[in-house]
Amino acid sequence: MAPKRNAREPTPSAAATTQSSTAAGSVPTIPTKASLKAKDNQTPQEVALGIWQNYLDTTPQRTKLIDVFMGFLVVVGVLQFVYCVIAGNYPFNAFLSGFSATVGQFVLTASLRIQTNTENKAEFGEVSPERAFADYVFGSLILHFFCVNFIN
Repeated sequence: MAPKRNAREPTPSAAATTQSSTAAGSVPTIPTKASLKAKDNQTPQEVALGIWQNYLDTTPQRTKLIDVFMGFLVVVGVLQFVYCVIAGNYPFNAFLSGFSATVGQFVLTASLRIQTNTENKAEFGEVSPERAFADYVFGSLILHFFCVNFIN
């Protein structure tokens, strides 16, 4: 007598069908308990290393450059804030102008990153990367024009 199968367990032919249809991109495979158990045993360092390695392997060089610039803007914003707390904010207009320029440039750069990311081609199909960069430069010029005029 053959052992009874659980209703949730796929038959060997169903598993082969699921894997072949996954290659076509229609139905994902169901993870087994053994594969979930292996993922549960990872340390936070291994997870972070896996995320970092995936970022390095799959992210285009242009996007990495944008990410580095965004990190630079975060560091500059933190330094401006720390300087304001330590040294005081006597010309408050200057602090507000510099800090808002940093935050505004970060927002514009995040928008550029989203528009030029290849994974977002469906949402921004009509916007070419050159057009997105031209919009970025134009927005940056307007932002800095207002920040310089705000200083007095």
